[in-house]
Amino acid sequence: MEDVLNVSGKASTTTATKDDCPYTIELVQPEDADAVIAMLKTFFFKDEPLNTFLDLGECKELEKYSLKPLTDNCSYKAVNKSGDIIGIFLNGLMRRPSPDEVPEKAADSCDHPKFKKILSLMDHVEEKFNIFDHYPNEELILDGKILSVDTNYRGLGIAGRLTERAYEYMRENGINVYHVLCSSHYSARVMEKLGFHEVFSMQFSEYQPDGKVVFKPAHPHVGMRIMAKELNPDGKQSAAPITKL
Repeated sequence: MEDVLNVSGKASTTTATKDDCPYTIELVQPEDADAVIAMLKTFFFKDEPLNTFLDLGECKELEKYSLKPLTDNCSYKAVNKSGDIIGIFLNGLMRRPSPDEVPEKAADSCDHPKFKKILSLMDHVEEKFNIFDHYPNEELILDGKILSVDTNYRGLGIAGRLTERAYEYMRENGINVYHVLCSSHYSARVMEKLGFHEVFSMQFSEYQPDGKVVFKPAHPHVGMRIMAKELNPDGKQSAAPITKL
């Protein structure tokens, strides 16, 4: 099950030079968990379209779920000169499942009724689209979970530098494809500005598990989009056609 990606703040083409840059890009450590959650509460949870539509409020299950990718050691933070986290890109690793592997449904183990609805939507998207079918030559894919930037630090190229650091990780570990799942119209646009392209889309109106539309977030958030970026020409050539529902 893949997490929804949201971007708070805007992508910027402006990047501070190394000498005058007011922040550094570092690996997120396990001890950063509380600071990461504090930032997400301020700049992510309350603005994510599905959370807003459901009036999710305080949700410990969401907090715990957001921290799961930290164990893969490929999440990055922007830290200002005071030591505060001003941007994060939480990433996890996706491994090709074995042919006989039964996918785990994240919603089955969730007790929070509202968050369970969001996880059920994510499970549905996973059933409809398998990124490894789209990239048949890949065994390991980097999965962008949450990209969030402190709105007080816009225009400093933080989203771009966090993404570039993730590219370095991919090159170091022989990973060719970067995958993100967006529930927000704005997050998908930010990823496009960062060089990602759409490989799957589904309108919220098309998700009707009991014959009724579950999610009706405010305009312009109309559906889910899976965005991808390949780091080399071989990755692009191995991709299947774009899937739309």
